[in-house]
Amino acid sequence: MSAVMTRGLLFVHSSPSALCPHVEWAIGSVVEKRTDLEWTAQPAAPGMFRAELSWVGSPGTGAQLASSLRGWAHLRYEITEEPSPGVDGARWSHTPELGIFHATTDVHGNIMVSEDRIRYAYESGAGDPAVVFHELSLALGEAWDEELEPFRHAAEGAPVRWLHQVG
Repeated sequence: MSAVMTRGLLFVHSSPSALCPHVEWAIGSVVEKRTDLEWTAQPAAPGMFRAELSWVGSPGTGAQLASSLRGWAHLRYEITEEPSPGVDGARWSHTPELGIFHATTDVHGNIMVSEDRIRYAYESGAGDPAVVFHELSLALGEAWDEELEPFRHAAEGAPVRWLHQVG
């Protein structure tokens, strides 16, 4: 009987050079394997560096990675975890200005907003469409997407490092 596995991606969009070895250590402590990431200059933030990692592990590895990187205010990163049997997918985004955002995702990577969150938006709005719009924007992580978009474009064509059989 084989264990359920999933896979995901970690994008460190920007990190100060002094923090890069600490990021690698934190990732390695989760995947239980030394990680020597290929750091490249981040054109969207001169003086910062970026790296990518594709991982395979047990469900929950994405959450463990997000927890291991939590608290470093100078990092910009995104982590995705694909759905696996009995487990929804997930996405975590972090920026120094906004902190961390987490969302559940479907098999296509779309953010799924819960029924309770939608009801909260309606109730908070109390008839004011601007408030409903604001609450739904928060639920979708739009502010994080807007802030990270320039860093994503700067990554086009960058190499991805693959780690298999982690966890």
